[in-house]
This record gives sequence, C-alpha cells and structure tokens, in this order.
Amino acid sequence: MRKTYLDEYKAKLITPEKAAQLVQSNYVVDYGMFATKPVDFDVALSKRAGDGLSNVSVRGTGTVLPVPEVIKNDTEQKTFQYFSWYFTAIDRAAGDFGLACHCPFNYHEATMMAYNDDFADCWPDVWCAQVAPMDKAGCFNFGLGNSHNRGMALKCKVAIVEVNENMPRCLGGSDEYVHISEIDYIIEGSNVPIFATPPSPAATPEERKIAEYIVEEIVDGSCIQLGIGALPNLIGNMIADSDLRDLGIQSEMFCDSMVRMYETGRVTNARKARDINKSTFSFSLGTKDTYDFLDDNPQCASSAVYTTNSPEDVARNDNVVSINNILEIDLFTQVCSESSGIRQISGTGGQLDFVVGAFHSKGGKSFLAFSSTYKDKEGNLQSRVKPLLTPGGIVTVPRTQVHYVVTEYGKVNMKARSIWGRAESLINIAHPDFRDELIKAAKEMKIWSRTNRISF
Repeated sequence: MRKTYLDEYKAKLITPEKAAQLVQSNYVVDYGMFATKPVDFDVALSKRAGDGLSNVSVRGTGTVLPVPEVIKNDTEQKTFQYFSWYFTAIDRAAGDFGLACHCPFNYHEATMMAYNDDFADCWPDVWCAQVAPMDKAGCFNFGLGNSHNRGMALKCKVAIVEVNENMPRCLGGSDEYVHISEIDYIIEGSNVPIFATPPSPAATPEERKIAEYIVEEIVDGSCIQLGIGALPNLIGNMIADSDLRDLGIQSEMFCDSMVRMYETGRVTNARKARDINKSTFSFSLGTKDTYDFLDDNPQCASSAVYTTNSPEDVARNDNVVSINNILEIDLFTQVCSESSGIRQISGTGGQLDFVVGAFHSKGGKSFLAFSSTYKDKEGNLQSRVKPLLTPGGIVTVPRTQVHYVVTEYGKVNMKARSIWGRAESLINIAHPDFRDELIKAAKEMKIWSRTNRISF
C-alpha cells in the first residue's frame, strides 16, 4: 500500500503564530525567493516586534508584494533588519529609509553557497517559503521560485513550508521540491493570490530599434536568455513574430513573452545540450497567464539557479543569445546595471553569469542594451554613456567581459578592441547631442588620439 504521509503531515502542521515563536534573537531567517516569499508566517513574525526579540536578520530575494510586515512593523522597535539578494522597487524604497540592505553575489553562486559547507556561516537558522500543496509522493513543489530554495531548506536549523493552493506546480528540472521528511513544520496558509506583474508597457521607439538590432543577430537553433524588464519582453515578442525555428530557452527567469514564443512555434528546445525539449528556468515573474502556462507543464524545467546560470552550463549550448538591460556605461566600457550612484537599484543577479556563458558558447553572443538617454528629476536629458560611471556606481560587468553593446543608434562588438577603439565605438552609438562632449572628455582622459577615426 502506498504511504499517504497523512499522519506525518498532521504531526508537522503548525499555526503561523507557533511557527513565528521558533525564531530567536540573533537568528537569520530566509524568506524564500521571489513569489515564494511567505505571507502568513511574515505577518505572525512581525507581531513579535517589541516582545524581547532582537537582532533578527530576515533575507529575501527579489521582494514582491505584499510588502513584508517585518519591514513595515519595525520602524520603531528595531527588532528586524531586512536583507535582499536582489533589489526590487520594494527593496529600494525600504533601502532609502535604512530598512533594507543588499547582499551582492553572482546569481549562480547562490546554489553553491547553499550546499557548500565552507559557507555554513551564511545558512539560515529558519527557512520559510510558500510552496504548492503536497503531492501523493509527499513532495512540496517550489513553484515559481526554485532558485536556491532547496539548498537553504536542507541546511537550515528549522525548515517551514507555507502551503498556498494558488502556487503553480513547476516540474523539474532539478531541486524543484522538498520532501515532507526533509522539513520540520507545515503552515496551511491563507491562500492569498500569488503575486503577478501587470502586462509590460508599450515599447518606446528607441526600445523597438534596439530590439531590431538584436533580433537580426539571432539564428535558427539559438538558445535564448532574457533578463528582467520591458525590453527583453519586447524582444521575446519580436522573436515570436519572426520566422526563427528550433529556438531553445535557458534563462534564470521565465517571462511573459516566452509563452508567445511557444504559441507561435518558435521554441522547441530540440538543439539544446541538456534539458532537450524543455525550457530551463529558475524562477518566474509574470502575469497569471504565464503562471497558468507553467503549471504542470512538462515542456518546462524548473531548476536550481546553478543549473540555469553557471557560465559553464550556459556555454554548453551553441548559439546562446543573452539579452540584458543596463543603466549606464563609461568610456572604458565599464557597465553599471544595478545602482544609481550609491543607491542600489537592483542587483548583479545573473547578468554577469550569462555575459560570460554566452561569449564562451560556440556562436554565442551577449547583448547589453540600453536607451542612450534618460530624463532626470528636473526633466533634463542625460546621457547613459558617461566619461566615467556616476560616482559610487557599481561595476556589474567589467570591461573585459563586455561583448555587444546596443543602443537605438547601433550595436558594437567590444571584444578585442583597444581602449581608444572602445571609446570611439561607444561614442558612435551615444545620443548625437552628447557625442562632442564625450569626445572632449575622452581626449582629456587620454583615451582618444589622432588615429581614433581609423582605430581598431
């Protein structure tokens, strides 16, 4: 007779309030990843502010709505400090008030740190994440946030799952579940709707031109990675409307436009090196339609982020095309994608992982894309191409790793170019209104010479 796990399930069932009592002063608590962030446990834990609990570190990854109560309810008591491995709008707002701090890392390293005993000092004392209901094998699926959840669940002192009947079941892949025997407690949550994003805004003319430059570089059989944001989604939709064939997907995030890529027959995953016939991803942030597509879909493989992001795994595929947004770039081609000066905007995430992996792929190309200008708070037009990065700006991609850079004014391959050649190439795709002052700055910094117009 098949074991039903019912008795074990009942024995491990606990209220959110009882679960919150397991947290002690000086503990580190991990809140799962992206849409797997717990809701009921968070509410219960926040109510312990001021009851003698102190110095509790709570870590999230890409915080989504609802805003964690441990942030909202602790402005006076100072019981909790919130940390995030990847900043979202919520994390940025909390960071502006000193209520959140960023944890920098390259995303593929998350799985390595979760399993490697050398990093035991970063393992959580308590881990809690939303999961799909237990299946007949006694497994709780991580749904939309695989990432490094399983590693954290196995290495913590106390592992708690918060069951949400609305969580899609995303098939593996790897590390997409935790078994009831591997956890300590079960919360039956209030089944709040899973966070979903609104549809992407309409593309600007600049974004459409950038997308055109990139899509023309994609060949049949390419393996696609799309980053977060409107531009990667636009590119995905343009791919869906193209006549490309046999595309594959290996991407940390499964985004909305990938559904259309399937619906129009662009994606088969037939030419991938691994997970053949499946799209490999580690988390999803998208609309409910995207979540419905992923639910119990054997065409997609939810995997630990090392599997999706490690440069060596990415490079095993031929013709990898990696597409990511950046915030600014300087004339040395140092790229900042995660901060505005010293203000943390997002995080390195998997950008560098895929920049490196795509370049090492046979026929692969990584594209760092951006509109050449933006308007500041006063409404003044500013260039994203700068002589030097904004003071305090974080280098997300070192100049040695930069491959293709794309604006609405063109694209350029920076590999094997001299410093002079890089400066000239970048100025040529900057907004025309800023090119003369960029040339002047390049001359002052001695990275422009009389031979520049014919330099390699």
